[in-house]
Amino acid sequence: MIRTRVGYAGGTTPDPTYEDIGDHSETLQIDYDPEALSYEDLLDVFWSSHNPSAPAWSTQYRSAVFFANEEQRLAAEKSREKTKASLGGGVRTSIEPLERFYPAEDYHQKYYLRQEHVLMTDFMNSYTNGEDFMNSPAAAKVNGFLSGAGSEEYLQKILPDLGLSEEGEKRLGLRVR
Repeated sequence: MIRTRVGYAGGTTPDPTYEDIGDHSETLQIDYDPEALSYEDLLDVFWSSHNPSAPAWSTQYRSAVFFANEEQRLAAEKSREKTKASLGGGVRTSIEPLERFYPAEDYHQKYYLRQEHVLMTDFMNSYTNGEDFMNSPAAAKVNGFLSGAGSEEYLQKILPDLGLSEEGEKRLGLRVR
């Protein structure tokens, strides 16, 4: 995974915001290196990270995979069928073309990182605006570690490249153990 951004997709409302999301859904955009991680692996994580047979509360919170090309569409449909077979049917997740992704407001980006004052201070010292912070691969990785993803071994491998202060490195290391 290179970076992540939260935002809105799948609707027709121009320029959606959290306060006026219209017919869009909240979604996560993932930039990844296909040499290191396949699209099929991402789909496996997606299916195992939620209950795809649960009904959506609303359009805003529905389960959907937005594909960027025909190859992704076919892979997503194949993975949905595999999931249906393992669950005995009842999968409610839609597979749709990604027409446009709208990044969510700054305060919605990197939720877990925003809860850690020391680490957030390190990033705010490095990034002078919300867009650079949102697009930061380092911020995405730290946010992922804080959410419980990633191993201590992987953290030790990339820790020097994250641009954290000594205090920030210690803080993150304590959270990942």
